[in-house]
Amino acid sequence: MARAFAIALAGAWPGDAVIAADISRFYTSDAIVTGTGQENRQIGFRECLGEVLVKLSGDATIIDNPAFAPLQAEAGKFVSAFSYRDRLEGIPIHDEQGTHDRPHNLTCRFEPATIDPLLARLGGKPWLSPRPVIAVFLAVHDQKRRFVLTQDGDERPYMVDSLFAAAVPLALSAVLPDAAAMADRGIDFATLQHADPAKLTEQAARFKGDVALTGTLVWSDAARGWIAKWRMAASGKIYAWQVSGVSFDDAFRHAIRGSARILSGNGAP
Repeated sequence: MARAFAIALAGAWPGDAVIAADISRFYTSDAIVTGTGQENRQIGFRECLGEVLVKLSGDATIIDNPAFAPLQAEAGKFVSAFSYRDRLEGIPIHDEQGTHDRPHNLTCRFEPATIDPLLARLGGKPWLSPRPVIAVFLAVHDQKRRFVLTQDGDERPYMVDSLFAAAVPLALSAVLPDAAAMADRGIDFATLQHADPAKLTEQAARFKGDVALTGTLVWSDAARGWIAKWRMAASGKIYAWQVSGVSFDDAFRHAIRGSARILSGNGAP
């Protein structure tokens, strides 16, 4: 929605204010902290710095650079503004402990003039171009059945929510096909396992997607979790990556981070 809004405005007359509003989301990040005290605020600042660098660059590995640790230790000095939102807003405080321990969303805002040089020190650069919408074609095999994850299916609704949530920290959007469209095109669990992601990118546009991410998500008792395998076609290449023994939340985060790294031009996942 934000991307479509920005493009619509750009078609009229962008101007500096519109451009600034569009990229400001790349310089904003959030953390969940306990209370609003100084100690936990600093913890939140450190988390927010890492998140904004990943979001801005599209590269989740940027914070693995050894040079990030000393920057993170003094994260507070890079924050230009911050605000809190009580996650229990509207729920009365029942005791003294609740006054100090209520969870809050801490939102941190950073200035390009501050963060861009930090990113450069870590070997990264801002990814400010319009970010493609990822159409996800996912075959799932859980403990009971096999199915294709769709936007209107009832097999695993929590998976749908988890997938969409995984895209938010990277300032990306994900879409899923609808069940009828998959049936009409003869796309099911078996065909998705071997589908060409480049050809599915042609189908992505039918679901308001720009690029296709194909994958399989299989439950494994031996791995004590899900085994996820992902593929994406970009710049004439087919990228493949996988993870095993994880929750489906972590599987989706792994998928989106890998996709962002590819689409931002930072290389293979």
